[in-house]
Amino acid sequence: MAKPAIITVDDDPQVLSAVERDLRRRYAADHRILRAESGADALAALTELKKRGDTVALILADQRMPAMTGTEFLLAATPLFPEARTVLLTAYADTDAAIQAINDVGLDHYLMKPWDPPEDRLYPILDDLLEDWRRNVAAPYDGIRVLGTTWSPGTHEAKDFLARNQIPYRFADIERDADAAATVSAAGAGSHLPLVLFPDGTSLTEPTRRELADKVGMQTEATTELYDVIVVGAGPAGLAAGVYGASEGLRVAIIERDATGGQAGTSSRIENYLGFPKGISGADLARRAAAQAQRFGAEIITAGEVVGIAANDPLKVVTLKDGSTISSRAVIIATGMTTRMLDVPGYERFTGAGVYYGAAITEAATYKDEPVFVIGGANSAGQGAMMFSRFASHVTMVVRGSSLEQRMSQYLVDQIRGRPNIEVLVGTEVLGVDGPNRIERITLRTGDATYDRPAAAVFIFVGAVPHTDFVRGGVALNDKGFVLTGPDLGESATREGGWPLERDPYLMETSVPGIFAAGDVRHGVVRRVASAVGQGSVCISFVHEYLATV
Repeated sequence: MAKPAIITVDDDPQVLSAVERDLRRRYAADHRILRAESGADALAALTELKKRGDTVALILADQRMPAMTGTEFLLAATPLFPEARTVLLTAYADTDAAIQAINDVGLDHYLMKPWDPPEDRLYPILDDLLEDWRRNVAAPYDGIRVLGTTWSPGTHEAKDFLARNQIPYRFADIERDADAAATVSAAGAGSHLPLVLFPDGTSLTEPTRRELADKVGMQTEATTELYDVIVVGAGPAGLAAGVYGASEGLRVAIIERDATGGQAGTSSRIENYLGFPKGISGADLARRAAAQAQRFGAEIITAGEVVGIAANDPLKVVTLKDGSTISSRAVIIATGMTTRMLDVPGYERFTGAGVYYGAAITEAATYKDEPVFVIGGANSAGQGAMMFSRFASHVTMVVRGSSLEQRMSQYLVDQIRGRPNIEVLVGTEVLGVDGPNRIERITLRTGDATYDRPAAAVFIFVGAVPHTDFVRGGVALNDKGFVLTGPDLGESATREGGWPLERDPYLMETSVPGIFAAGDVRHGVVRRVASAVGQGSVCISFVHEYLATV
């Protein structure tokens, strides 16, 4: 297969030569570098590449071309290679055109001329875009196959774990694929689904998260018995703590029971996060943050569920579900929030088989051209609705409040209202879901009216509660289960056994010295990705202050 192409187009021969020179210097080993002197010539070249079945990784276009502007060219070029990353070369006065291109084309980045030195102003940007392209478009299929049924909760859990950890796999439904059914029968799996097949010829039947993580080569055990700081949870707050802690010389272990990114990692598009004008998916943000933390030396232990933390001064002992323990000098609780199971008739029966808590991105294609319902009115529900609208025939948002604006960012409200196959029902609640062996209908109530609607799936984005059961009775919590820290402790520290030190607790320190909390799990915080990242970063400074005293 030919190397993926990078194409650059500019009507100025000197600029075009300079861009081509810099691209060849950095990327010629792995990419074909193509050039064109006009938008028309570039479109002709792209059309020919499309006919040959070649791939294009990056398109870099100048904005100020006389016959066809860069934005006009990208509008015509994007349908040919929609996954290619796009960059616009602009002058200072072209900023408005760049913003328009972001909105109209989905532009990935714009660069102002001149870009010298390329080592500082060109290569880091293009490196990032090409890595993103490889991860999301050109990642080779490594042969993992998941055999099960669409309506099997265990199959859904395995698919979800692999997808959220960005492990490529293929799914075969044994109810539709005779070969897959025969393979399951020959393996003696029976009803113990899924059967997961690996490229080395081995298989796992009804695997746990830990078994899957071990098999695909993820780190599931600590490499040492003692760390400077253990971070429980690899959402935005936990990953930020890992990045800053490891970069500042601390030995850091991050323990995550599911996948990096937490709830934010399931978001199809985060559009208000600083520095990403086009937005970024939760999975991409998690991948980048995890790679950054590991580059600095932090260990990410996957499929490790923490069940307790004990203060055994001067150390803290973290106990995992398998009975193993890891010690550290400090601990940061960054477990975020867990979706609460809702008491709605039918939900429990169909959980993982038509009823899903959260985005369940792995199931989006399953419900192609079918009606789905999104329950909730906050940003996560809105992002989920936008994502599902690309596959489902119709998406209905069920919102208890009187309007979307009550809890959702305005940019997302505007997008939802502009999507023709999304319907919003405000002042509405779910009374139940039903069907013979899969969901077929949902019962709703709006005001005094009760009615049924056909439904293939229900995605729930309400009822989140803090994930703090593992520290209940150990650190002070408020009446809703959020961790109290710093000034919010008040008399709670005394109620839980007293604060043993002469100094006051640090801002993010819990009622136990040396145990900190960051992100959504804390009481009284703003629950946004940027806020969680900030808290995880700042928390490390308090960890340093604590470690300096013990």
